Order: sequence, then structure tokens, then C-alpha cells
Amino acid sequence: MAATNHTFHPAVFLLWGISGLEELHIWISIPFCTMYVVALGGNSLLIIFICMEHSLHEPMYFFLAMLSLSDLLLSTAIMPKMLAIFWFEDRVISFQACITQMFSVIDIFVMESTVLLAMAFDRYVAICYPLRYTMILTPSVIKKIVGFSLARGMILSFPFVFLVEQLPFCVNNIITNTYCELPTVARLVCGDITAINIYTLVLCFLSTGLDVIFISISYTFILRAVFRLPSHDAQLKALGTCSSHVCVILMFYLPAYLTVLISHLHCAVLLTNLYVVVPPALNPIIYGVRTKQIRDHIIRWFSHLGRACLAGDVMDN
Repeated sequence: MAATNHTFHPAVFLLWGISGLEELHIWISIPFCTMYVVALGGNSLLIIFICMEHSLHEPMYFFLAMLSLSDLLLSTAIMPKMLAIFWFEDRVISFQACITQMFSVIDIFVMESTVLLAMAFDRYVAICYPLRYTMILTPSVIKKIVGFSLARGMILSFPFVFLVEQLPFCVNNIITNTYCELPTVARLVCGDITAINIYTLVLCFLSTGLDVIFISISYTFILRAVFRLPSHDAQLKALGTCSSHVCVILMFYLPAYLTVLISHLHCAVLLTNLYVVVPPALNPIIYGVRTKQIRDHIIRWFSHLGRACLAGDVMDN
């Protein structure tokens, strides 16, 4: 522990886990570990399918691969340490590792929100300007969207590191959570946290706030274009192409805002832990089940794999 420029930074923090449910940590770890394995496997398979199958080399699936990568990074930034707390009571995390984890979570969260906005723009162009789809979403435009997503996450997250480094922390170094979440860590600060509060509000507005506004505008134009289609079947087909994206949007934004609203309640910690593993586990399942192209490729791949295994067994016999 050291003091520099009248600021005190503890050498380590103690991640206490889910307060009040310490005796149930082993049992709680079972569904969390299961969902993490599903998230790792499902998102990895989705990325592999999209990369290997040339018919999926379209903007929509490319953005989906980016979403899967973001889900992998978000869950992996938190889950290994969370499981170590549940299984081995390994609660110690260094100050720098805690700051790095918080920065990573904010960065990935902003990046994933940007990807969801890009996917909304993709659906807007596909439905409102179908004949100009390939002219608008060119490889050059997609590369710029990827670069913007990465740069936006870094730029909006970077001030956080500077602000936290300047804060004086109290002697109490116990974090009542399974990972270094900004609101929980901020409660350990003994000084004025006005700058952190302002930064949090600005970050929320410049990332998820603006994204929700633009996504809502996109879907307003999409719905207007859909209901102008001549046949009911055409309307349903157009809406069906957006259903998976809408489900993922709701799973991403609603729990995030709900967590902020109930942050003072005891169950908020459990909800924040569920938030970092449930959407990453469900997103590939939603797209795998509801997207025909992906579903057909998965079925075909497993059919080939099954026939290959059966042929191997026959040859062995």
C-alpha cells in the first residue's frame, strides 16, 4: 500500500462474492459455469461457421461475428475470476488488475452497443433500400464501422483510468461483488466522486443513450417501410429478419438499465452477475435457431460429422 499525491490506493481488493449467499456459492457456480461453457462454445462455433462458410460472408453475419466476439470477451473478462471465488474462495485481486477489469468491461460494453447499432443500420438498409444494399454496405464501409466500434470503446473508456487513479480510497478494501464493477468500487472512495458521477452520466449518454435513440429511429423507419408492403406474408418475412436482432437488443439494454435502477437493492449483485453471462450464452442460440441460413449450416455440419463418425465405426468393425 502506498500514498502518492495525497491519494491512497490499496495494494489489493477483496472480491467478496454475492453477499449473504456465501454458503451457496458452490451451488450458484453450477448454472454460472454451465452458461459460461455454453457462451464459449456457442459464440466460438458461430464465429467459426461465419468465417468458414462463404455464403455467410455478408454484412449482417459479419456484424453477428463481431457481436459474438464481444460476448466472448465480456464473459471471459469476468467469469474465470468469479468461478475462482465460488470454487476456491480466491477473493484477492490487485488494484491494477481491478482497474484493468473495469476498463475492459466498459470498453467491451461500449463496443457491443456500437455493434448492435450497426446491426440496426444493416436491417434498416436491407428493408428500406434493398436494391442499394450492396452499394451502401460495401467492404470499405464495414471496415470503417469496425474501426469506429473499436476506437469509440477505447476513447470513451480511457478517461476512466485517469479518474480512478486520482481517487483516494478508504482503508476498507472489500468489494461486495464478484468483479470490479464501477458503482461498487466507487463506494470505497473516501473523497469527492463528483467527477466519476459526471463521467458515468456522459459515458451512458454518449454510448448506450445515443445508440438506443438511433436504434429506435432505425426501427421506426423499418416498421413504416414494412407496413407499406403490399402483402401480409411479405410483412411477416421482413419482420422475421429483424426478430433475432430485437431479442438481442432487449436482452442487452433492459437488464443494464434495470441494474442501474435497482443498484441499491440486495438482489442487484446477483443480477449484474447474471447480466455478464446470460446474454452471451443466449445470443448464439437465438441467432442459431431463428436465422435459417445459420440453422441450415449447423444442421448440415453436424450431419456430416455424424456420418463421418458412423463411417469410422463401420471401418473399425
